[in-house]
Amino acid sequence: MKAEVPLTLESLIRDPRHYQIAVLGGLLVYGLFWLDFEITLPRAGLLLLVCLLAQWGCVRIWKIQKVDARSALISALSLCLLLRTNSIALAVLVAVITISSKFVLRLKGKHLFNPTNFGIVAALLLTGNIWVSPGQWGNVAFFGFLMACLGGLVVNRAARSDVTIAFILCYMALVFGRSIWLGEPMTIPVHRLQSGALLLFTFFMISDPRTTPNSRFGRILFAALVAWGAWYIQFRMFRTNGLLWSLAFWSILIPVMDWILPGTRYEWSHPSIGRRLSKSIVFQGGLSHETAHPDLRRDHGDRVVGNSVARVLRLLRS
Repeated sequence: MKAEVPLTLESLIRDPRHYQIAVLGGLLVYGLFWLDFEITLPRAGLLLLVCLLAQWGCVRIWKIQKVDARSALISALSLCLLLRTNSIALAVLVAVITISSKFVLRLKGKHLFNPTNFGIVAALLLTGNIWVSPGQWGNVAFFGFLMACLGGLVVNRAARSDVTIAFILCYMALVFGRSIWLGEPMTIPVHRLQSGALLLFTFFMISDPRTTPNSRFGRILFAALVAWGAWYIQFRMFRTNGLLWSLAFWSILIPVMDWILPGTRYEWSHPSIGRRLSKSIVFQGGLSHETAHPDLRRDHGDRVVGNSVARVLRLLRS
């Protein structure tokens, strides 16, 4: 059983979930009262309540010592911003599926899917009575949310910001590259990228440190695959919600990436870039024991990428 970590100002600042809750909560309040989001205040309150109750119920069923509502709050706020349906029962079902997926779909103690992504995709597969809000919030809300998201990179430092930066750069390259190939004016790809849903996906969904590959190179590869898949679904298959479908599909391969490109697992209390591990044999008392330790030689590529990400973050901070 892990020791309790006292709640201090330093712990509040160090844990990026507090910043995420503040940003998503502020955006939801602004959208409800000023932007006329396609969700009512009672519906938003219901989703928040159901997610928290589902988290509490799963903790009791799996006999976990501590109820941590922060991840459930992030999932609930994301559902409020993205999920749309005319059925209250269906909204409740999606909320329950979202939270329970964190406890059911695990491999070696790690989540297989981002909870919000899995809940929405599962509902899209099972019924045609839900849809995802495109996030047309207007220029003021979009750029305000963009600045808040970029601020999140600075708060989170380089611990897991690499997957966010890699994804948005790859996706922008694909979107702009297609427009250049077709001879479209640059206002078209710029308009396609001005989506609140894209920002929410980039900074709060694909960047979930508990569901991304452990190693830095694995995360960058994963981000590139998700970006290509989203682009292919939208511009080659002409289907909507390409971001969600692509993330759900490529998440299946994360255990394989962690096996091929091993790294340390992310812990909220001790954020790290996920240095690669190598195994060695230690002989004690005539018995051999396999131990894992950071491989500094193999981690050289991760440090090179990490330095590049750090430079971008210093530029944003300045």
